[in-house]
Amino acid sequence: MADGNKRLGLGVVGAGMAAKPHALALNALRGEIEVRGVWRRNEAALKSFCHEHGFPPAASLEALLADPGIEAVLILTPPNAREEIVAAAAAAGKHVLMEKPVERTTSVARAIVERCDAAGVTLGIIFQHRFRAASQALAAKVASGALGKLFAVHLVVPWWRPQQGYYDKPGRGTLAHDGGGVLVTQAIHSLDLMLSLTGPVRAVTALAATTGFHQMETEDFVAGGLEFANGAVGALMATTANYPGAAESLTLNFEKASATLTGGNLTLHLMDGRTETIGEASNSGGGADPMAFPFDWHMAQIAEFADAVRAGRQPVSTGHSALQVHELVDALIASAKEGQRVAL
Repeated sequence: MADGNKRLGLGVVGAGMAAKPHALALNALRGEIEVRGVWRRNEAALKSFCHEHGFPPAASLEALLADPGIEAVLILTPPNAREEIVAAAAAAGKHVLMEKPVERTTSVARAIVERCDAAGVTLGIIFQHRFRAASQALAAKVASGALGKLFAVHLVVPWWRPQQGYYDKPGRGTLAHDGGGVLVTQAIHSLDLMLSLTGPVRAVTALAATTGFHQMETEDFVAGGLEFANGAVGALMATTANYPGAAESLTLNFEKASATLTGGNLTLHLMDGRTETIGEASNSGGGADPMAFPFDWHMAQIAEFADAVRAGRQPVSTGHSALQVHELVDALIASAKEGQRVAL
């Protein structure tokens, strides 16, 4: 367990597109977290990133993990590079905070979670949508039981990613690099948030396709029906073929109120006629620029993970909770391929 009176020593592995909000968040958290080293295979890109954000570059992954002052590592590599890095970090006794998804396949993701459990290290997965103020306010209301029983769920992720400049990049939209399409790469954030509020899904019926907008191996459009373990029913639509892209929306219809999360805004329509709003609307990366969103949510999640390590507890978003999202994605894709209802 980390000393609660000193900054958490952190190493960063990976410094590509996904690293920017993390870097901004880590600089904002300098009073709590010390970035002791960053490693990326591309030396020129590594030096540029470290110069821009004021972080020290590491000579190698081995040197980073050998630093006794590093208690945890933040892994920001593409999914196909994570298994070996997590194995090395766990063997070195380092806690792990890692970008979503856990890995390309559920079987490898489960192996990563089990490896961290066996090594006794904390594993957290970045699902920053849980850390929006509006999401946390709704989570508190759901946990209190104030909204009553959940009856129906509607999730829409109407995003856009262009072929040129996004899917044309090597590996994008492939099983070998990403592990899947819109579900595991983009909508996974909304799926995780949904499950954190609704509980597990017990069965799905889905359609998945690749539209004429994109030339890619994996899906860019999924629609599906959901049957939840608590008896609620739901529907989802997720796509990266909705130009120019719009904010994702999650509506939960409860016995006493309907709650809609749109981006960073929560609207509650209570059955007694009152309406409440919490939070403020913000960009969420639903358009051509996937990084067009504030770094506050990342900052909140990284700070919560650091506190969990110091306290010796599990973070809010764990490897085990992430496996539930992986299993839901698998079921949706299997249902689409088989043309039938799939039970989880």
